[in-house]
Amino acid sequence: MLSLKMPSSSDSAGIRSRFPVWLLAVLLALVTLALYWPATRCDFVNYDDNIYVTENPHVQNGLSWSGVKWVFCDTQQAVYWAPMVWLSHQLACQLFGLNPWGHHLINVLLHAANTVLVFLLFRRLTGATWRSLMVAVLFGWHPLRVESVAWVTERKDVLSTFFGLLSLLCYAKAVTGDKWQVARTDSNLSRACQSEASGRRLVTCHVSPYYFLSLFFFVVGLMSKAMLVTWPFVMLLLDWWPFGRFKIQGSRSGVLGLVLEKGPFFALAVGASIVTYLAQRHGGAVMSVESLPLEARIGNALISYCRYLGKLFWPVGLAVYYPLRGHWPVEEVLLAGGLLVGITVLCVAMWRRYPFMLVGWFWFVGTLVPVIQLVQAGGVAIADRFTYIPSLGLLLLIIWSVYELTCRWRYQGLMLTVASCTVSVLCLLETRQQLGYWQDSEALFRHTLTITPKNYLAHNNLGTALLKKDQIDEAISQFQETIRLAPDYVNAYNNLGIALGEKGRLDEAINQLRAAIRLKPDFGDAHDNLGIALGRQGQMREAITQFREAVRLNPDYADVHNNLGIALGRNGQVDEAISQFQEAVRLNPGYIEAKNNLARALEIKSAAAGH
Repeated sequence: MLSLKMPSSSDSAGIRSRFPVWLLAVLLALVTLALYWPATRCDFVNYDDNIYVTENPHVQNGLSWSGVKWVFCDTQQAVYWAPMVWLSHQLACQLFGLNPWGHHLINVLLHAANTVLVFLLFRRLTGATWRSLMVAVLFGWHPLRVESVAWVTERKDVLSTFFGLLSLLCYAKAVTGDKWQVARTDSNLSRACQSEASGRRLVTCHVSPYYFLSLFFFVVGLMSKAMLVTWPFVMLLLDWWPFGRFKIQGSRSGVLGLVLEKGPFFALAVGASIVTYLAQRHGGAVMSVESLPLEARIGNALISYCRYLGKLFWPVGLAVYYPLRGHWPVEEVLLAGGLLVGITVLCVAMWRRYPFMLVGWFWFVGTLVPVIQLVQAGGVAIADRFTYIPSLGLLLLIIWSVYELTCRWRYQGLMLTVASCTVSVLCLLETRQQLGYWQDSEALFRHTLTITPKNYLAHNNLGTALLKKDQIDEAISQFQETIRLAPDYVNAYNNLGIALGEKGRLDEAINQLRAAIRLKPDFGDAHDNLGIALGRQGQMREAITQFREAVRLNPDYADVHNNLGIALGRNGQVDEAISQFQEAVRLNPGYIEAKNNLARALEIKSAAAGH
């Protein structure tokens, strides 16, 4: 296998004697754990946590053969095929039940592990201990990370990145053998590579067992989140710098060999992209070109890149949901495009002297492509969680650039130490404040509305949180505001119907629930809630019709079987009611209400038989 022997760099020369790498890694992990520990006191939120955990019987029942079968065969309700994520949620329920602290703890542990892996990866790639440590610190402690850590649903971020970083570490091991890289300048790298390569035939890394281990971790990472589809391109960037394999191979055929070497990775990435697209389209998440034209998507993508840049440098005004704007002003789009082109031209112009600039910039731009919304999925414009992997490229560019530009300064070490400590402390303070907004759904969406006042989803989810706390009047006003902002948002009609029903305004509730069904005829929850409202009005036959439709649409939900059983029992259909209660108990063995209803139905049947 290819082994690149490099001279030591001044960045790490004295560190190994005074600060062992393992000690720096342990300290990094401990501080990261302490920083995010308040997340373990947060509750679940009503934004997708219900789909992934709190209302998902397949997850709540923990690890089982039927649960594993569902994980790999039927996860379309969340419009993602991510079996490793579902398995991790099942494991969390197996260990902690529905106690939120345990679910949050897993996210915190994974993020701390990722922070350490970033440090180890960049140190192995470059040999620069302090710079690698600073990349890891800013990655792990930056406020943009809060969403991925404090939101249970975003287990897919921290889990996929964990396996993705392991994949890159194994790839680096396959390329460099037992040596770690020192690539302070491209000229040093080139001379060392040519010296090592002279006089012997180079062996590509696919003969190394670490290559296959890298492929394995890549597969598992894709099964956590398809964000890793850009990983083969990241590997090619690393081949260019710091590995210098493009210079070693030299000829076009040699460069083509490096691309072909990634063939299995590219094939898996294409497969994962297709599966993800089909799953999202099946779940109705992919927006048609008619509803959002291509030019509007391109404009939003250019603006989004600049917004992400801005949030990395000035992480204030962070929200869980940024609504999509249909069209941005032309002058803003042109300005954003000019800025991106200017940065790209600068990086290309400096590629010989500072190759890390081009690698870092293309890492950032390239790994954002799957989530830059050219294929618009959902109504979100940008998301803080989307920066989890791409931010590594920008941090590489910034930290290495600052180091190189100040290398001639007399007191470089002192000034960089002061600057690093200052930035780190600011990140710690801002991140801790941002964590406070995730304590529960009400706090999260009240904060979101202060950032994005005309946010229909925030109004809806705040209303849901208030409804759960029996603040019904305020919840109704939130749902009404949601409908005003987004007349086609079906969940708001369903939730408004529930709230009106709680107030006893059944006729209004029924009208809202019927409106939800008109917008989305296969909306099982709306059919279920309409059945409840009709049953309360004494319209039992129509209620049974609605419950049957809800069971057809959501056959795995114990609640709808229980509701149908109640309606059938009240209508005198005791035998069928018993079968519905039995199905509810089978789906949720801990469902006390369904067990009580089953017992009463059996007593009624027994008494009727005795009589």
